[in-house]
Amino acid sequence: MKIGIVGASGEVGRTMIKVLEKMEVSIGELILLASSKSAGKELIYKDKRIKIQELTEDKMKEKYDYLLFSAGGDVSRKYAPLAQEYGNTVIDNSSAFRMQKDIPLVVPEINAGLLKGYRGIISNPNCSTIQMVLALNKIHENVGIKEVVVSTYQAVSGAGNKGISELQAQQAGDMEIKHFPDQILNNVIPKIGEYEPNGFTQEEMKMVNETRKIFNDSGIDVFATTVRVPVFYGHSESVFFRTEKEVQLSEIKKLIEMSENVVYSDEIITPLHIAQSDLTYVSRLRKAGPKEYMMWVVADNVRVGAATNAVRILLSHAQLNTGK
Repeated sequence: MKIGIVGASGEVGRTMIKVLEKMEVSIGELILLASSKSAGKELIYKDKRIKIQELTEDKMKEKYDYLLFSAGGDVSRKYAPLAQEYGNTVIDNSSAFRMQKDIPLVVPEINAGLLKGYRGIISNPNCSTIQMVLALNKIHENVGIKEVVVSTYQAVSGAGNKGISELQAQQAGDMEIKHFPDQILNNVIPKIGEYEPNGFTQEEMKMVNETRKIFNDSGIDVFATTVRVPVFYGHSESVFFRTEKEVQLSEIKKLIEMSENVVYSDEIITPLHIAQSDLTYVSRLRKAGPKEYMMWVVADNVRVGAATNAVRILLSHAQLNTGK
């Protein structure tokens, strides 16, 4: 396969290269694309140095089996439709197309069937949404979920290289605030994205709308508070959910354990434990009341919440449409 990565020099782009190698994706040609600033730099894939090329419209007119985009919404809006016009399948990590009705929003463990016979732009959900719906999926399928209340504790890598650099700089004594709305060192910031008219932030509304679209269930009530914390990698979530049916806690635990690429643990799981893992971890499961449950969900946001899900979309699409 010929695969291109747009935004290859970024945090997620570089991780996509690692995940493609780890998952042993059959690649005949790997094209790395980024801005003119990064063009000419080299990245390693399977012990080979590959030079980054400048992203141009002409590059999007070439034929690829898959293009993986992780360069932000503006870049996706400009280049992804052009790539699609020239017959390419695009897997986009930005929020640019997620809520468009004709574009599938995919977590393969949940709704890979949407990929059958489809070519064009495929949206990768928000990082916090992915790990939450993975943990809730079998519960929703078997018991039904009426309501979710989630508070997130999101690592600075969710903001990309600039988020990582800002925390590193503040740890070194440079307290200038460049990206986050407040000092992130020794702090937590309950604001990710701009405020919407309803008082929720853009990040919070992403979790609301994307959860409903992925589960194909507009009736689920989702209430989110998204918080940035001074952790480099790994998003954590405190998730309260109310079910349609009353079931024992042991049944909820079994459903979580049945979930693909989800691990249940009776031990406390923290971001430090799961860095560079491609799995979602659930712990601290408890019953809060009739039909009410709570759990703690942790995953590597750059992998599970971005690069790994994108590569799983690629593999699922290839399997469903070519049998490879």
